[in-house]
Amino acid sequence: MRYLWWLVRCQPWRVLRGSLLGTAWMIGLSARPYLIARAVDDGLRTGDTRALALWVAAIVVAGVGLSYLGIMRHRTMTFIREDAKARSAEVLLRHLSRIGAVLPRRVGAGEVSTIGGSDIDWTAQVLTLTGPGVGAVVAYGVIAVVLWSISPMLAFCVLVGVPVVGLVVGPLLRRLERAESVYRRQQGALTARSGDIVAGLRVLAGVGGRDLFARRYAARSQELRAEGYRVGAVNSWIDAATVAIPGLFLAAVVWLTARMAVTGDVTIGELVAVYGYVATLIVPVWFLLEGSHQLIRGRVAARRIADLLNVTPDDVGGPGRRWPDSTPEARRPEARRPGSVPEARRPPGPAAPDGPADLHDPVTGLTVRAGSLTGVAVNDPATAVALADRLGRYVVSGVTWGGVPLRDVALDEVRARILVADHDSYLFAGTLRDILGAGADDDDERIGAALRTASAQDVVDALPAGLDTPIDARARTLSGGQRQRLRLARALHREPEVLILIDPTSAVDAHTEARIAERLRTARAGRTTVLIATSPLLLGRADLVAHVSAGRVTGTGSHTDLFDSDPAYRHLVARGSEEAYR
Repeated sequence: MRYLWWLVRCQPWRVLRGSLLGTAWMIGLSARPYLIARAVDDGLRTGDTRALALWVAAIVVAGVGLSYLGIMRHRTMTFIREDAKARSAEVLLRHLSRIGAVLPRRVGAGEVSTIGGSDIDWTAQVLTLTGPGVGAVVAYGVIAVVLWSISPMLAFCVLVGVPVVGLVVGPLLRRLERAESVYRRQQGALTARSGDIVAGLRVLAGVGGRDLFARRYAARSQELRAEGYRVGAVNSWIDAATVAIPGLFLAAVVWLTARMAVTGDVTIGELVAVYGYVATLIVPVWFLLEGSHQLIRGRVAARRIADLLNVTPDDVGGPGRRWPDSTPEARRPEARRPGSVPEARRPPGPAAPDGPADLHDPVTGLTVRAGSLTGVAVNDPATAVALADRLGRYVVSGVTWGGVPLRDVALDEVRARILVADHDSYLFAGTLRDILGAGADDDDERIGAALRTASAQDVVDALPAGLDTPIDARARTLSGGQRQRLRLARALHREPEVLILIDPTSAVDAHTEARIAERLRTARAGRTTVLIATSPLLLGRADLVAHVSAGRVTGTGSHTDLFDSDPAYRHLVARGSEEAYR
């Protein structure tokens, strides 16, 4: 509810205008029954043609004014809802970009998708209560007062009848909230599963698991459909009550008024007016019931949005202040060399090493020598990712950099000098030049060097406009191997002081992998590079290879030495084809 109230407070004047227009429109609905009653009593019953004409003209003018108010009300409420949608999307996108790498570990992709796709819309719909909802309450009071002037008993029926409607529908609304919560949670989980299946469809087909996952997905879909039926059943009862109960209420009041007209307690004109008032009352009652329905859905949606906004980035420790000079030139590796940044301008806390320095991970016992190409063979993918997160300071750890705790170094300093490049990192839409992270001042020779090292020059040559060819998000028009090589080229183009690569060649063929291994060693000569992989072609080019098993370094040496002396390492990198990799 606080989130919904925040959406209201973000546009107070527009909401106030919507409330005023909604109230004027609702009250205007009750003006015409009064005018019709005057036309009947003062014109038709007395035979006064002039009075009848005046009252008819007033009815026409009231209809035109009411139409204008209705248009302006709807237009204003549309602006309010669209503003709320845009504001929710903005705050969510900013938050998602801020929490960064922690997002996939905390929230499923399907959950984020359903929140961005439908929950934002449901929260915006709740703001309808600020216009017609407010007007409905005011119009209800006005009609009750008008009916009191005709007959206190009729007014009493109206004042009691509408709360009774709420008591009837209230339990259904509470049941709907529970059913909606379960349904939306299951929907998010199923969406996440579908995304995972699609992303790994090729792998599933290769290992024969496509049919198994298809059956599991079908079973979960049936469960979701059954839950959807339960939500639909409650919705249908609410929709039926929204129409039927006010209709029954109208019939009861009109029957009572007709009896009073027979006995002479009210005039024929007042009978017509009462019918008009109560018929008009159906509109605010419907808005109140519909608004309550929207409020229930909106609360469920807002709760999911709030849960996502409550996801916070991991506390990676240490100061996070930016460097005073954050221009691209200042953030390049050469700008971090000794003497390039005056001591007075350095962030607080322990200073990072002025030049290349060793990285040490006490969890695994791994030491990455400065200026060397270090291969790390890990038998567990999760352990490999966790190691990269520690070395790149995406989690709090005891990793040291040149003897200085990495968590105490300014975060921007770490990001500028240490780059973790995942083999499946996101590729944003834009030209190929943009995807590679090249600025307008980057020369094609520097870009070409990164592409050549990643063996990706053929990708550029095959595109109609070369580096200026527009590429869609995730580069879906390219093959998996082409995308992976572009990711590697993007990392190499950045020229970080420390580059940590996670399986950079898992999607390319052996000949391309061999070329990349050779060129990578040459391109990164003298700079610290960590290759977390199990490919013997990559590990064979490393200066030093560390074998990590059960979370600890169990052996170090050259690829050949480990292959000959460590059976577990040999089994990991050769995978049953030892003779081919000797």
